[in-house]
Amino acid sequence: MSCKFGPAGNSNSFFDMGYKNSLQVPEYITKMGLDVFEYSCGRGVNIGLEKASELGKLAKEKGILLSLHAPYYISMSSVEEEKRLNSINYILASARAVNAMGGNRIVVHTGSCGKISREEALYLAKDTMKSALLALDSENLGHIHICPETMGKVNQLGTLDEVIELCTLDERLIPCIDFGHLNARDLGFFKVFEDYESVYNNIENRLGEDRLKNFHSHFSKIEYTTGGEKRHLTFEDTLYGPDFEPVMELSYKKNCSNIFICESDGTQAEDAKQMKDCYMSIKD
Repeated sequence: MSCKFGPAGNSNSFFDMGYKNSLQVPEYITKMGLDVFEYSCGRGVNIGLEKASELGKLAKEKGILLSLHAPYYISMSSVEEEKRLNSINYILASARAVNAMGGNRIVVHTGSCGKISREEALYLAKDTMKSALLALDSENLGHIHICPETMGKVNQLGTLDEVIELCTLDERLIPCIDFGHLNARDLGFFKVFEDYESVYNNIENRLGEDRLKNFHSHFSKIEYTTGGEKRHLTFEDTLYGPDFEPVMELSYKKNCSNIFICESDGTQAEDAKQMKDCYMSIKD
């Protein structure tokens, strides 16, 4: 069992090295010494199924795993039924695209609390999630894992507890643990090793060993204000956390096969390689 590492979207170096389109991504990821790539559909699922399939074939040839980030405007917790129904359609479109790529994970933002209580927002999100799973099943896409993400702003639905609660609905739901978001929404949550360890223990205690060992993860250093997340930084930043070393140690110690997607600002491939090198040094 071994963790895998890669970037979300294309780093600045992708273009600096002369690459121009997404079909060149597998070659770039291989050249950078990485294992996975998260295709971003944050602003809409605009990749055609034919191109998605072609990307998937090229990635498979290089041994690169693909995942996909669903549109940012998904709102599973909206009080407006139309927005919740649209969110199911966006999830379906994302699932079709990642399936064509040969991948099986889509990362989803669950929405915000707005003017309703966190309890009400979670209730609505759970109801939408159940409908989304049924929709996937109806299109023979039940093998696609929806990965609800922990969120970085205080008013967003997506604390660790809320994401875990969503994932209790179905064993196919895999939490996307964004350590930068968790750190930002609690204004610097990760201070000592035990803080990182508590995340792993919480997942294992409530979702079981299998999903602990296979959780999806986003990682970056993030600047925050009193409202939580402000902007993504690079690993060169020394003011804001979190640190990736304790996470690498915990994933090795607990024999995990997590997928770590780096979301640093412009250096996501290089910073993903830093995480991988750290992990491999512990493993060796």
